[in-house]
Amino acid sequence: MRSFASDNNSGVHSLVMDAIQAANNNHALGYGDDRWTQEATEYIKGAFGNECEPLFVFNGTGSNVIALQLITRPFNSILCAETAHIYVDECGSPVKMTGAQIRPIQTVDGKLTPELIKPYLHGFGDQHHSQPGAIYLSQCTEMGTIYTRDELKAITQLAHSYGMYVHMDGARIANACATLSLSLKEMTVDCGIDVLSFGGTKNGLMIGESVITLNPALSQNAKFIRKQSAQLASKMRYLSCQFTAYLTNQLWLQNATHANEMAQRLYNGLKEFPFVKFTQKVESNQLFLTMPRTIIDAMLQHYFFYFWNEEANEVRLVTSFDTTVEDVDAFIRLLKSESNNLS
Repeated sequence: MRSFASDNNSGVHSLVMDAIQAANNNHALGYGDDRWTQEATEYIKGAFGNECEPLFVFNGTGSNVIALQLITRPFNSILCAETAHIYVDECGSPVKMTGAQIRPIQTVDGKLTPELIKPYLHGFGDQHHSQPGAIYLSQCTEMGTIYTRDELKAITQLAHSYGMYVHMDGARIANACATLSLSLKEMTVDCGIDVLSFGGTKNGLMIGESVITLNPALSQNAKFIRKQSAQLASKMRYLSCQFTAYLTNQLWLQNATHANEMAQRLYNGLKEFPFVKFTQKVESNQLFLTMPRTIIDAMLQHYFFYFWNEEANEVRLVTSFDTTVEDVDAFIRLLKSESNNLS
């Protein structure tokens, strides 16, 4: 069954699979002391700058908890949007692993702003209160929206003026770069981001993410934190080799651009139905919309996708690097047929 539930449901890009197969050659030193990991490290430095340090890990939650441990102490608080992945979807792992308090901030579109953050910047030096230590941003956000470069700079400048760090969860950073026509470095280093969770499994990789310290001051203890977090792979080459393929000839950007284009095609088809109401701007590969429940139930018989707010009949549709034009057009044809049947 083809799915619009999540880009996690998509397959693995053939070039990534080829890279994994090529790495499966003879014996190699473990724990990252292999030529594939060294090569991937150089590719990442080429994309983000020589001062960055990447750490390859198993998954997105692992990358987030490592990044947050790098920039907090247990007496800190982490500010994030109330829809943030670390607050909603990681089973309390960031709190358990950091000991820090998470302070969710209400937003209309998943995006923080300096104005929304400022009311939480108090209690500094007061031993009775958690000390604001980090700001967590998702790019793209969990609502499919995207921070502009100026918006990112405004937040990082505010954070740094208070001695705080900024972590970007880049599970879908490729989609944001594609939309804004920015390089990975322009989206992160040039905007003042301190540490990045660099995702790829939503965009053609099989497994693995990379924690990239962009602020050199954070690199010293990173490897120890990765080990304590149970995220050090013994056969590291199978994780790292994927990033070489991902960054070669901008495969990451090609995949994300295609996913975004398929989202726009889906949007253009859906907006023609008077009963479809979009709840967020379609800026990436995620669409948030409402439809009558009877139509949703009928479509779920043929396609899997998630409710975002079931009480409001709000659903989320997600396109992927391997979503085809026919996938989109077939969904629209079926929606037209089901709506006619139920009218």
